[in-house]
Amino acid sequence: MRDSRTASRKIALCAMLMALAMIFSYVEVLIPINLGVPGIKLGIANLVVVVGLFFFPAGEVLMISVARILLMGYLFGNGMSILYSLAGGLLSFLVMFLLKHIKGFSITGVSIAGGVTHNVAQICVAALVVQNRKLFYYLPALLVAGVITGMLIGILSDRILSAVKREGRKSSSR
Repeated sequence: MRDSRTASRKIALCAMLMALAMIFSYVEVLIPINLGVPGIKLGIANLVVVVGLFFFPAGEVLMISVARILLMGYLFGNGMSILYSLAGGLLSFLVMFLLKHIKGFSITGVSIAGGVTHNVAQICVAALVVQNRKLFYYLPALLVAGVITGMLIGILSDRILSAVKREGRKSSSR
C-alpha cells in the first residue's frame, strides 16, 4: 500500500512539474523579445529543470525536460524548432547535471552554464542544418544572453529551493 501511494505521489508531482514547465514555455511564447539576434529567450521553463536537478532524481527531470520540448514543439513550433530545442535542452541538462556534482558550483553557476551551453548547442545545430558558419557571428550575443538569463533563472531557482526546504523543515517539525 505504501509503495503504490509513493509511486502515485511521484507521478502526480512529475505531471505537475510538466504542466508548470509547459505553462512557462507558453508564457514565454507570448513575450516577444526582439534584440536583433534571433533565438534569445528568457528560458523561464528552465526554472523547472534547474530546481528539479537539485530536488529530484536526474532521470525524472530529464524526462520532464524532453517531454516539454517535444510537446511544446508539436503544439507551437515545427520540426526544426524541436531539433534546436532538443539539442540545447539535452546539452544544457548534461552540463548542469555534471556541474551540480562539482564542488564550488552554486545553483546560479550551474544555471548560467546551462543557459550558455543551450545557446551553443542551438547555434551549432543551426549552422549544421543551414550549412553556414556565418551563424557563429551570433554566438557572442547569445553567450551574453545565456549568462544573463542563466543568472536570473539561477537566482530564482535558489530562492525557490530555499523556500521549499524551509517549508519542508516546518512540516517535519510539526
